[in-house]
Amino acid sequence: MFIDHDILITWGAVAKKYKKGEFIFHEGEMPQNFHQIISGRVKMYNTNEDGKEFTQAEFTAGESFGEPPIFIEQAYPSTAVPIEDTVILKIKKMRFLELLDEYPSLQKKIIQLFAKRIYNKAITVREIVNSSPEARIVAFLMAYKKKNNKDLQEIEIPYTRQEIANFVGLRVETVIRTLHNMQEKETVKILHRKLYF
Repeated sequence: MFIDHDILITWGAVAKKYKKGEFIFHEGEMPQNFHQIISGRVKMYNTNEDGKEFTQAEFTAGESFGEPPIFIEQAYPSTAVPIEDTVILKIKKMRFLELLDEYPSLQKKIIQLFAKRIYNKAITVREIVNSSPEARIVAFLMAYKKKNNKDLQEIEIPYTRQEIANFVGLRVETVIRTLHNMQEKETVKILHRKLYF
């Protein structure tokens, strides 16, 4: 969700720079702020006991993240870190809630954002539970193209094989083998180790 920077700043938001890999918040922490990205990229992820990472989502400039716990007084279910140097506008939770009371149109945007994320999460879970590795990877690649408005074009996918594995809940070896098979079927192209879909 994008809220005009001037509105956020008027209500007390401050910009903070984060270095790549610096924690914004940890899974289990209580929310203190609303976060909106000015520049850079942030991922939210979980790690299991074996250290295997599962990427829940990635957010870019103009997007907000980590909002649901603000409304239900619950801890963050995931950890958030920048995957490149990032600048974030942060506004205190209570001021953000007051801002929403003052601007009912933003309440509708929040509801639409939550509905879209719930829908996408349900699709992701369906793909993970019911699909082959190839179907999971194709669903991920299609979602990336759709989010970036590139439905009809072949584009370079800017993720490593490990990052794709983290998004789709597979081992990196499975992703590598599956992409190789997909290349043979001409579902994807791999040129100079770069993936195109």
